[in-house]
Amino acid sequence: MDYLLLIIGPLLAGAVVTLKVFFITLVLSLPLGLMLAMVRVSHYRVASGVVNGYIWLMRGTPLMLQMLFIYFALPFVPVIGIRLPDFPAAIVAFVLNYAAYFAEIFRGGIQSIDRGQYEAAKVLGLSYGQTMRRIVLPQVIKRILPPISNETITLVKDTSLIYVLAMNDLLRTARGLVQRDFTTSPFLVAAVFYLVMTLVLTVIFQRMEKRYAVYDD
Repeated sequence: MDYLLLIIGPLLAGAVVTLKVFFITLVLSLPLGLMLAMVRVSHYRVASGVVNGYIWLMRGTPLMLQMLFIYFALPFVPVIGIRLPDFPAAIVAFVLNYAAYFAEIFRGGIQSIDRGQYEAAKVLGLSYGQTMRRIVLPQVIKRILPPISNETITLVKDTSLIYVLAMNDLLRTARGLVQRDFTTSPFLVAAVFYLVMTLVLTVIFQRMEKRYAVYDD
């Protein structure tokens, strides 16, 4: 018990780094994903094709590789040549990656709405923006909550990948304690931290699903 009390402090500090990456990624990637989805389903073929290529690239390569590229290779790219510190590099990689996944989820939700609703809104004199905001998106949110929930929970676990940039997140801190003290207890405590975080997210999304259940087809 005394040992657990000693390691709680460092693990909490690591959990703070994990949560920072998680929340910043979520706050930035969700709206970016929605904007990408809107372009993806638009009638502008060039823009839609560019977004489709971007999504293919982000989903077709490992997140760790993208993170390493942004941190190590981006400074040597002609014209760009930007060197980012470890935390911003991780955030950029996570946001760009998860925005692609969220974009596909939003796209599927938008395209699942019956075309008749768009036509009815047009007859009522609603603009495209008003139609999306008042009619389509409330229904889309209800339909995409389960896959969004899955991706969000995956994001919590994927934050452990930032160890490749030598950032002291929850998992890297736990591994350091294990190597120092020759005991697996820090891994068990770290697992509890991850389980608590995913449990909180599960409860939040379950409540959101109940709230948006009023938008029945």
